[in-house]
Amino acid sequence: MTQHWDEHFDAVVVGGGPAGATAATELARDGWSVLLLDKAGRIKPCGGAVPPRLIRDYAIPDELIVARATSARMISPSEQEVIMPIDGGYVGMVDRGEFDEWLRNRAASEGAERRTGTFMALERSPSGHPVVVYKPGDKGRPRRVRAGAVIGADGANSQVRREALADAPRIPYVFAYHEIIRSPATAKASPFAGDRCEIYYQGRLSPDFYAWVFPHGDTTSVGVGSAIKGFSLRDATARTRETSGLAGAETIRCEGAPIPMKPLKRWDNRRDTLVVGDAAGVVAPASGEGIYYAMLSGELGGRAASEFLATGDARALAAPRKAFMKKHGRVFMILGLLQYFWYCNDKRRESFVKMCRDEDVQRLTWQAYMNKELVRRDPLAHLKVLSKDIAHLVGMASPR
Repeated sequence: MTQHWDEHFDAVVVGGGPAGATAATELARDGWSVLLLDKAGRIKPCGGAVPPRLIRDYAIPDELIVARATSARMISPSEQEVIMPIDGGYVGMVDRGEFDEWLRNRAASEGAERRTGTFMALERSPSGHPVVVYKPGDKGRPRRVRAGAVIGADGANSQVRREALADAPRIPYVFAYHEIIRSPATAKASPFAGDRCEIYYQGRLSPDFYAWVFPHGDTTSVGVGSAIKGFSLRDATARTRETSGLAGAETIRCEGAPIPMKPLKRWDNRRDTLVVGDAAGVVAPASGEGIYYAMLSGELGGRAASEFLATGDARALAAPRKAFMKKHGRVFMILGLLQYFWYCNDKRRESFVKMCRDEDVQRLTWQAYMNKELVRRDPLAHLKVLSKDIAHLVGMASPR
């Protein structure tokens, strides 16, 4: 039990990425006193893709969209390529440093108090309230903040989760590494295009995931993901840069971090603390997409914490996971199966890329990605895709 604390907030949000900043915004809008605690200089390795649904739902201004991808180029192990155009739309690309900072500033403009610091521990006051212990950014003495509720949005290796949900099972991870480089001038002889994402499904670049080239306007993210220990992500990224004609581009910074591939079965401690974002495991399998899901989990988490603070009923803290899985659990299951079946070897990766030539596959894929919901209005197209998927899986599909 902690006998003293320095101050009190209704809610403390640990982690100022998209999930934490969104949760803090929700709580502050409801009139609660909120402390948003974030480490200094933290930028997550991320391709930076945001769908139109996110831009619309969270009122993201145009100036944060540094590039607009209007197609994706997929490359198979045999160097066969498929161009998947986005008919009448685009995928927004953001720079995570600027994007996350804007979200934190929005939380502050709604009334949350921003501070730089490192979470150290979660203690208890004599009355049983959570007390967040953190080290300020200026490396002064540790400070203790009593809270009514705590939200852990501190990433895949969440320390809040380890302390508040000690019995939570281990989450499977893909480890990601990318290099932010200076974007080259687009030339006809180069495969690089400033309005197109490049995705390499090749075992030599990633034996169980994929490698990518995502343009961000003046800069570009080149990276690789893999869950296999001992596989050199740096070497694979160097090979990706060489393959994509970007070996000589100026390197601005390098970053790496684990990316969770499965949502936790429980996000709260049934008392006063819950986790959101990567800490809750809400990154889509197969694609590794996480920004939209992080912000949605933060929104749901902020609302649940607000209800808990208003009523004292800890059952409210279980609502975010239930709502999230009701909306997206089926998509996560399908993407998990896709990753399991199609990413396991180059023969299947070759078939996967070939399958993506199909117009029905492309249309349903983009509609689901852009709107963040399964397309249910075209059962015939789904049936056709399913039959083609099975044919490719058993090796019956005709070559194209």
